[in-house]
Amino acid sequence: MTTFEKTSGRQEITRIVRRFSVALIAVACAGLAQAQNYPSRPIRLIVPWPAGGGVDTSARIIAQPLSERLGQTIVIENKPGAAGNIGTALAAHEKPDGYTLLQASLSPNAVNPHLYKNLGFDPVKDFEPVALAYTVPSFLVVPANSPVNSAKELIEYAKANPGKLNFGSGGVGSSQHLFAVMLMAATGIDATHVAYKGTSPAEAALVAGQVDFMLDVPTCLPFVEAGKLKVLGVASPQRNSAQPNVPTLNELGIPVETLTFYGVMAPAKTPKEIVAKLNKEINAILQTPEVRSRLTKLAADPGTGSPEDFGKFVAGELERYGKIVKLSGAEKID
Repeated sequence: MTTFEKTSGRQEITRIVRRFSVALIAVACAGLAQAQNYPSRPIRLIVPWPAGGGVDTSARIIAQPLSERLGQTIVIENKPGAAGNIGTALAAHEKPDGYTLLQASLSPNAVNPHLYKNLGFDPVKDFEPVALAYTVPSFLVVPANSPVNSAKELIEYAKANPGKLNFGSGGVGSSQHLFAVMLMAATGIDATHVAYKGTSPAEAALVAGQVDFMLDVPTCLPFVEAGKLKVLGVASPQRNSAQPNVPTLNELGIPVETLTFYGVMAPAKTPKEIVAKLNKEINAILQTPEVRSRLTKLAADPGTGSPEDFGKFVAGELERYGKIVKLSGAEKID
């Protein structure tokens, strides 16, 4: 190769690198401009559950203050069905422009991938994590007239009477079902699962004494305050501010920790600048006294961190519940 050819080759490489660099800068500038102008119209927040439930509540806690901070209306759309799969699949296939968001939660985003053969979405590839809103623990509760008054007594009775106790849940694969599976695995007890069509009928059965115990989400706390249920422990790393006198199960020698999470996701390939902007605003909302007060009443711990932190958290829950679902013996649903 002649000196001229070598020089020409180097010049061509330099031109290619320059063109590529200019293209990258143009893309970056376009993304920045898009984020600066975002949002310029109303945003849809898809809630894949009915109105009034825990996921819907979490969406409404965030939506109003986020709307005020962004200067645009946020329209909540409830799209229930198939344990959250229908609305989640709908959100997954929307245009990734930041104008359609998903209120994500434990069941569709971490449990259902291990329970359903046909989800209609990929829990990892189809979404951009935006922000973790908050988490809530579960509480070990029994009917008010139960003869047991502590978690230790419950475990001792269950061991002395294998299979005699039963526990309620909102259905096969529901959080209450899987939390109880975790409790049985940690303590070696055996209890019979009674599945109901939702949390409300399961809690009603517990209040009526038709089931012996539940590891339930904080919706059970009004029954505790009304004297209709007794709370024996909380399955969280530390005591909960809503029930500060209730010991953690870990304190009682029962290594069980549960978390139900709520957060915001966007369709995959949503511009990172928009994701970052939403994350910043949601994190700011979670620090306001008004939202903090509401979360305390829900026994919730506000989330913090980056979109990447939320993604790692969900990935960990997805892996963890794969093992728990397998342990439960639940068969995959068509």
